[in-house]
Order: sequence, then C-alpha cells, then structure tokens
Amino acid sequence: MKSLPHLTSIILLIASYQTEAYDFSGNISIESKLFNHQPIQPTQTHNDISFSINPEFYTSWDNDNKSITIEPFLRWDYADNERTHFDFREFIFYRNMGSWELKAGLGKIFWGVTESQHLVDVVNQTDAVEGIEGEEKLGQPMISFSMEKNWGAIDLYILPYFRKRTFTGVDGRLRPQIKIDNNNESYESSEKEKHVDYAIRYNRTLGDWDFGISHFYGTNREPEFISGLDNNGSPILTPIYYLLRQSGLDIQLVNSDWLWKLEAVHKKSNQQAYNALTFGFEYTYVGIMETNLDIGLITEYLYDSRKDQATTPFQRDLMIGARLNFNDTQSSEVLIGTIIDIGNQERSFSLEASTRLTENWKINLDGRIFSNNKSSSLLYNLRNDDYIQIELQYYY
Repeated sequence: MKSLPHLTSIILLIASYQTEAYDFSGNISIESKLFNHQPIQPTQTHNDISFSINPEFYTSWDNDNKSITIEPFLRWDYADNERTHFDFREFIFYRNMGSWELKAGLGKIFWGVTESQHLVDVVNQTDAVEGIEGEEKLGQPMISFSMEKNWGAIDLYILPYFRKRTFTGVDGRLRPQIKIDNNNESYESSEKEKHVDYAIRYNRTLGDWDFGISHFYGTNREPEFISGLDNNGSPILTPIYYLLRQSGLDIQLVNSDWLWKLEAVHKKSNQQAYNALTFGFEYTYVGIMETNLDIGLITEYLYDSRKDQATTPFQRDLMIGARLNFNDTQSSEVLIGTIIDIGNQERSFSLEASTRLTENWKINLDGRIFSNNKSSSLLYNLRNDDYIQIELQYYY
C-alpha cells in the first residue's frame, strides 16, 4: 500500500509531460463473503471480508495518436494471505501508426462471446484468487499490432513473459482439499516463464454475423498438477505448465430478438489433443407487460471431448439462465443460471445482481450453490462452499 503514493506521483508526472488530455478514475470496494456451511478443512475461515482499490489513469497526446493507460489493482483479504495481492491489470502504451496500431506493456485482451465459459480467451492468465468464474485476469506483458480494413481486422501478439496462475491459500475457501505449492511450479519449456508466446486473431462483421478466428502458441495458461509430498510428508499438488497450440473460432449472430453464440477450440500439446465447444442462444423479451423490464432467456451446451479426463467440470453440461434488465436510472441487472451435468445430474446455481445506489455508489450481490456433487467430480471439493457475496463499490 505504501507504493500507491509513489505510483500517483509517477502518474501525475506523466500527465504533466506533453499530454493533451488525461483522466483519473476508478473504484474502491469492500466485499463480504458469507458461507452457508462450515468449511471442510480446519484451517479454513468460515466467512471472509476484503477490501480492494482499482484506480485507472489515462493520458493522451499527439491528437490522441499516442496514449498511456495505467490500471493498478490491490486487494487485502482478512482470511487468505494468498488473496492479498497487487497487480497491474494494465500499464500499456498505445500508438496509432496509420495503417497499424501498436500497444506495448502490460495489457488485457478478451476473446469470447458465450456466457457460461470463454474457451477461446487464452492470452491473459486467470487471477483465480478473485473468483472461481475465471473472469478476472492478470496483466499480460505484450507487444501487439492491429490493423482494421474493409476485409476485417487482424491482431498480432508477441507475449515475451508468462505469468503463473494465482491460487487460493490454505486459509481460504473454494479450493482443492490438497494444498497447491505455487512456489515450485515447473514448465515443459526449458525457458520456463521466459518462453516467448505468440497469438493471432482475425475477426470480421458480415451483416448480422460477427466471427473471429484465432491461433495461440505458447505456455498453457491452465496448469496441470503433479502429486507429491511436502517436507512434512503431507500431500501436495505442484503446478506444471505445458506448451500449447490452440486454434479457436467464435461466432455471434444477431437475428431480431435472438442472439446465437458459439465458441470452439482445438487444443494440442505433447500430452493430448482434444476439442471443446460452447454453443447456445439468448432470446430477449422486450418490455414485459408494457414495463421497462427486459428478460433474456439463455441456454448453452458445453462439451469437452476428454470427457472424464477433462481438467474442467464441463464435459457434457447444459446451462440454463435468465438475464433481467430493468432499464432504470440505477442500471439494475440480475443474472441467474444453473449448469447441469447431463451425465450425473450434478448441478451448480449462480446469482449475479447489481444496482446503483447513487451516482457514485454501487452494490453487487453474487451467490453460488453446489448440489449433488459426486466424489469423482472436480466440484466435490466445493460441496460445502455455498456462499453469498455482497460488495459495496464507490466510483470516483
């Protein structure tokens, strides 16, 4: 936390040097997570509270042809020391070079269209201590070149440094029963975290269709684990990161009140090759009973050709949900959903809701329920971790 005043000084110094415009914004939040059951492990805390600060500084010059975006993130967590962490989500320089656009630094790149999971999203590492949804990402060191023409847009990425995944500590909830040793990870590449990765994506809009084709070669952001024993003879899991080739396709079709979505990938490493896809739709009823309320009904099918050998719980699952948009001045929204394993009927339920209290204050409500979990399932470790999370955010 002591570094933040120094960071502010650096930001102000940048803003004062040949800049034409700058903006400083962000949010501060307090988050409380309340669990319905006692934890499985005696080291785990029953409930949790944390604080986070997420400022963002933007400055541009040369008629907006050059800019810098800086977005640090800091969280302090009462229960889990591993969740107390600092990161730069972005620290990126942008330059418009006519036909090409250049970005260099720490950046965030998102690929994907589906609701339940983002198979094609492969550039940034998951900040897993922030939640099991995998939505929050660590800043990725990169150099990227982008070009947009009437035939579409192409993005090229050079990723010179790999960032390992974060994991919940022994005192935190929503984790495997066996401790993860995140200090002694191993790599397939002899260059380890310094292996240079590459990615390319082409995307285009044709009428109501949006589609993207991507390819990635580099260190897999998703680790596998090696079982072992620590110095005390206790079981331990050590992450290992293999090299990966991934080809991806994402498609979105807007047809009246229908929104059709597809994400599909082919992944290949020295360990295996497999396919996975998520396909579905969202149909929106606009102005229910002549009110401002819109309701979107969501259905998606999740498939992984590895079946029981998959490293995710979604091998043959069905996601059903509903999105409520109240279209009010408070920007109130609710998203509810369930994912059902078609084979063993294992289920998980989710709730996401948010509304603005004032112009600067916002409240978020999230919840998860894990039901009918089988001992062979990856979700079995979470069988006692049903929770409600309340977050109060102040925007400035």
